[in-house]
Amino acid sequence: MVDLSRVLAGPLAAMTLGDLGADVIKIERPVTGDETRGWGPPFDADGESAYYLSVNRNKLSIALDIDAPTDIRILDSLIRTADVVVDNFRPGTLERRGLNVAALMAEQSELLWCTITGFGPTSARPGYDFVVQAESGWMAITGEPGGSPMKVGVALADVLAGKDAAISVLAGLASRGRGRTPAERRTFVSLAGSAVAALVNVAQNSLVSGQNAARWGNAHANLVPYELFHTADRPIVIAVGSDSQWKSCARALGLETLAADERLATNAGRIANRETVVTAIAERVASRPASHWLTALARVGVPAGTVRTVPEALADVDASPLTGVAPNAPGTVRLPPPRLDEHGALVRLYGWGAFERLTSRPV
Repeated sequence: MVDLSRVLAGPLAAMTLGDLGADVIKIERPVTGDETRGWGPPFDADGESAYYLSVNRNKLSIALDIDAPTDIRILDSLIRTADVVVDNFRPGTLERRGLNVAALMAEQSELLWCTITGFGPTSARPGYDFVVQAESGWMAITGEPGGSPMKVGVALADVLAGKDAAISVLAGLASRGRGRTPAERRTFVSLAGSAVAALVNVAQNSLVSGQNAARWGNAHANLVPYELFHTADRPIVIAVGSDSQWKSCARALGLETLAADERLATNAGRIANRETVVTAIAERVASRPASHWLTALARVGVPAGTVRTVPEALADVDASPLTGVAPNAPGTVRLPPPRLDEHGALVRLYGWGAFERLTSRPV
């Protein structure tokens, strides 16, 4: 697989496929490489930014100047012997430098090419997650009801687009040998499209009701109680998803009166009496520490959890300062994120055979 992308969505897609076993060669511009190599601090002891390290394991790196005819010929050769290409260039960037994507797709009968854009294949607008979050409706529904629109704390539009791109490639690989046309093998994934699709039930609420979606802060538009509460020592979330869970929740919290209140027996009734339910729970859980309530709720099967810090969350998973959070899909970490042009000589000499000849740093 040729990874012609940079920053987050494309590199994440390529890394995901690399985790699943693909041989990935990352193409970078000389001298500076992927922009995210400079997106720090923090930087590790070798000077690599944490941002870059997070989405570039399981790849080899070669620096190629796509304005140089010699390097374009190397890139052309790699593409002609690849199964997949992922890029996030603006429209026409490669064609203006003599790399005819349409011709390559026509000549290579099984080649898959996925282009990741900000706003679709005909738009030259740069795809920045923050802008996409603003325009996709996310910020309008994120934040406190009376506060300013708020972005999500991670570049989630990029992440979702990267996942969608990986799915697109996997679907293409599954259909190999079925005589698909170049147009069918050339796919486009946009940050904006992935973000709007990710509105899922919020989008459907608006489509069904004809009403604008509101900001609910840590509450839920369709479920009560389903939000954050402050205990005596730290915040917790309680997520009641059914009427039977509600009965169990109310009793576990010692709110027998609410458990017996027929007005609250259904979710629709609890939504109609949201303030009554939320106020009673908030007053109750403030009296004891989080551990007390979590134990009581767990005993009766009510979903709940503490608001943990990032280090606390990472303590439960396989994660490395060099290779990031281990694959969630059934993949493996085989190679650390490469230094810029670390494998340039090997790739120039052996092409895809560089993987067989590679002696890499231990992961």
